[in-house]
Amino acid sequence: MTFALAPSVTCPPDVRRLPGRAPQADAGPPEVDLPRIEAAVREILAAVGEDPDREGLLDTPARVARAYRDLFAGLREDPGVHLARQFEHETGGDDAVVLRNIEFSSTCEHHLLPFLGRAHVAYLPADGRVTGLSKLARTVDVFARRPQLQERLTSQIADALMGHLGARGAAVVVEGEHLCMRSRGARKRDAMMVTTALRGVYRDDKALRKEILGLLRGK
Repeated sequence: MTFALAPSVTCPPDVRRLPGRAPQADAGPPEVDLPRIEAAVREILAAVGEDPDREGLLDTPARVARAYRDLFAGLREDPGVHLARQFEHETGGDDAVVLRNIEFSSTCEHHLLPFLGRAHVAYLPADGRVTGLSKLARTVDVFARRPQLQERLTSQIADALMGHLGARGAAVVVEGEHLCMRSRGARKRDAMMVTTALRGVYRDDKALRKEILGLLRGK
């Protein structure tokens, strides 16, 4: 088995762009209600004993509203838009595509505090169909920019690779540091959560699973 390790991969001359598979139209969630967020932030500041009208906090509700719009932008994005851009790569049937160290930041849905880390993804193309490396990173961002659980984030990335690329296998490893664990509660500074998701041949074939997990973990 040979592997195409990204980001050092370059497209060979035998790669031909195919028409994208446009995702079905979806109305999606409504636009972010910035005034409503601002009002809620003012209430939170007052509830914790602060004065939302003091000089240092006057613009905080508006800043938080704009920050939430950016942090949760993935709620209004479809990963299929990115993964629809596919190419035909004339290669052997056992060539995996691996992209490691995709930085991400997300928001834990339990406390609305950040968790951040790196995602490592791999997929085994079907019929020589591959996508651009940047599209893999953008797919991670689509799911990360939502109220999330790391376990769900990991599964969603793997499912998107299988569903939108029609891959024969997908493997995802996510390493995350959770500020809800570091700054409150247990207060464990160096704790790192690791989650995995395996689909297709990487779930069913023990030898392939071991090999791809070794690559994703840098071994």
